[in-house]
Amino acid sequence: MTSTIKVDNIQDQDGNNIINENSNTITVGASGDTIIIPSGATITNNGTQTGFGRTGTVDWDTTPKTATFTAVSGDGFFCNTTSSAFTCNLPAGSAGAIVSVADYAGTWSTNNLTVSPNGSDKIGGTNADVVLDTEGQSVTFVFVDSTQGWINVQDSTSNERASNLIVATGGTVTTSGNDKIHTFTGPGTFTVCRVAVCAANNVVSYVVVAGGAAGGFGGSFGGGGGAGGFREYKSPVTPYTASPLDGNPGGTAITVTAQAYPITVGGGGAGLGPGSSEAQGAPGNNSIFSTVTSTGGGGGGEYASSPGLNGGSGGGSANAGSGGGKGNGNTPPVSPPQGQPGGDQNPGYGSQVSGGGGATVAGSDAAPGNTSNGGAGATTSITGSSVTYAGGGGGGANAPITNAGGSGGGGAGGHDAPNQSGTAGTDNTGGGGGGNGPTATSSGSGGSGIVIIRYKFQ
Repeated sequence: MTSTIKVDNIQDQDGNNIINENSNTITVGASGDTIIIPSGATITNNGTQTGFGRTGTVDWDTTPKTATFTAVSGDGFFCNTTSSAFTCNLPAGSAGAIVSVADYAGTWSTNNLTVSPNGSDKIGGTNADVVLDTEGQSVTFVFVDSTQGWINVQDSTSNERASNLIVATGGTVTTSGNDKIHTFTGPGTFTVCRVAVCAANNVVSYVVVAGGAAGGFGGSFGGGGGAGGFREYKSPVTPYTASPLDGNPGGTAITVTAQAYPITVGGGGAGLGPGSSEAQGAPGNNSIFSTVTSTGGGGGGEYASSPGLNGGSGGGSANAGSGGGKGNGNTPPVSPPQGQPGGDQNPGYGSQVSGGGGATVAGSDAAPGNTSNGGAGATTSITGSSVTYAGGGGGGANAPITNAGGSGGGGAGGHDAPNQSGTAGTDNTGGGGGGNGPTATSSGSGGSGIVIIRYKFQ
């Protein structure tokens, strides 16, 4: 037989309700009571629960960690690696233990956070450290058992941060100190998603280098190709060593707004080889960022009759007495100049050609001993390292002498001992190609250009 007891409430000896039923709502305990469930779980009078197991969340410690520390289960930690990398040591593992870490300043990609297990504990089945190196990352680890140890149950690589500085995408992105650098080695788009609050921080630094020209292809040898135009502007808020051609002050500043900026990276002029008609070297192609255009290099002169061509830097001359003079640089003119002229002809040395112009130095004039080297380029540290761009191509030679290309990717000239073709300018430097040696050799192609943009992001 089944017995049933029906009551509205149950009270203790002091008259306090232990269980009270009212309008289909059952209230367990009176105000101020602590309820103990037989399994060991408790609910206190302020609603705090213990013994029911974790819900998969942590309590965040809002004092950022700046040096190596030992984590406590159940807590989350903001780890600030701005000054240096350090280690988060996990506590001894027990089933259900949980620890979270988050990138406090968005610096883990520069200074990593290492997470280290305790003793023989494992992380993902291996007794080894884990290195967190993603900007804006946050990770949660739960200890499961001795086989797998700590397992990563949540890994966020989003970096949603309010910013009072520029936020942008496009190209290959690197960092140097507090600056981001976007490098374009081919066509692309520099997209400004958000501008800086302070107007001065919206003036970006840039280097825009056009494609270098090919060396001339002549009946005996050709003049060196001119380098692609080189233009630079250094914003005061981006600390690096600029080239002598820095356009600040007096040059063209670019103040970005929230929009997409198409980027053009000019290709180098194509060289010519045996079987081709004698011709001046093909010019390089322009590179463009916003209102700044760098002009492709001028082609090297052709031995028989044609001069070097004008361009960002000018092509080297053909031989004297046959109508072949140097090509002019900085064409069209900008300030500061984007390049120098090619080397000139020398009436006293009619069987010579000259080197192509570089960004900072003109190509060598025709001279005894075939010293027709390309002009030197410009050196800048906009990428965080010192790099030279836009060297002119060396002129060809009818002797066993190599006329060197200018520093900054210029190709060497060809010669005839044995038959040696002109060398191509280096891609993504805007270097000019070397002129050909004898007709059995080729002239060097110009190197492609590059566009680099730098700004303060933190």
